[in-house]
Amino acid sequence: MKPSGHSWRSLGCIGAVTAALLLGLAAAPSGTAGGPDTAVAAEAGNAASAERPADTRPAKAAEPPAGTPAAVNGQLRVCGTKLCNERGRPVQLRGMSTHGLQWYPQCATGGALDALARDWKADVVRLSLYVQEGGYETDPRRFTDLVSGLIDQASERGLYAVVDWHMLTPGDPHYNLARAKTFFTEIARRHGHRENLLYEIANEPSGVSWPRIKSYAEQLIPVIRRVDAETPVLIGTRAWSSLGVSESSDESEVVADPVNAANIMYTFHFYAASHREEYYAALSRAANRIPLFVTEFGTQNYAGEGADDFAMAGRYLDLLAEKKISWINWNYSDDHRSGAVFKQGTCDRGGPWAGTSSLKEAGKWIRSRMRTPDDFGTS
Repeated sequence: MKPSGHSWRSLGCIGAVTAALLLGLAAAPSGTAGGPDTAVAAEAGNAASAERPADTRPAKAAEPPAGTPAAVNGQLRVCGTKLCNERGRPVQLRGMSTHGLQWYPQCATGGALDALARDWKADVVRLSLYVQEGGYETDPRRFTDLVSGLIDQASERGLYAVVDWHMLTPGDPHYNLARAKTFFTEIARRHGHRENLLYEIANEPSGVSWPRIKSYAEQLIPVIRRVDAETPVLIGTRAWSSLGVSESSDESEVVADPVNAANIMYTFHFYAASHREEYYAALSRAANRIPLFVTEFGTQNYAGEGADDFAMAGRYLDLLAEKKISWINWNYSDDHRSGAVFKQGTCDRGGPWAGTSSLKEAGKWIRSRMRTPDDFGTS
């Protein structure tokens, strides 16, 4: 939903993005299948070494700790327009996204995840693996192993893990299709036996049509399904996962032409200080027609900067609770911007992670909203 929001959250300094960018003038490169395939050919050796034989997958995952979200709910699946647990009950997961793992691995330690699971009482953590911007494409082996280890750590704490293929620039997901096939094949082989996963296969497509995004999903999902038949797949929508609103469209294009696959959901991202009535209305309408998961939102502007708008963010979260839509907040780091929940220096000092002494105002607010979780139909 932000033309270059995440990159300047980390690289610091760029100032306000123009309105023209939000209207999609920063379109993705025009390269088609030939360009991306050529681009990834150089990493073929790394890609090949990144894959493991299917028969190395464990026969059964360790049981999550009793009483944790993953233990209570088990294998999730999409039922109608809802995300449901193994008993077929609609559930709402709530949690946090890491910042880019190439920049902030020190904010995703065991202690930080302990606090997220036990003090924040989160249900889910989103593991944000950028593809470009110093991420996956620079070292597929290292970043695949990093995400794999974090899945293990989330699982040990009974959290669900969203594996976020954080493609952002270029905005055409086809640019990274070959890489995505390699990455998700290995993650599925190593972790597809688990019941606490969701795969987010395209963070924020931009500058491309919905049919182009749909085509990407319909080529990648079968590759995943050959290894893992059960994990829900989350698909980014047009215009920075705004259901098309940031490029002057709306949810009707997805409703009229859904991805041809089962057990999928569509993602919606919002930033409360920037994305107001038009976005809120599109989300509300779409929730009655298609399964949605808010895999990223903030209480600030679309760059995760500036003043918090807790009133508008509260309206959104009330709507999500009413419609049983899961949400994940951006972001669980100590980046200097207001959207990062920890004060600067917290991660390098190793905490304190629990309580509110290390939190910015946005962190205090979102933690308080998270600590009253869905009862998952057990009460």
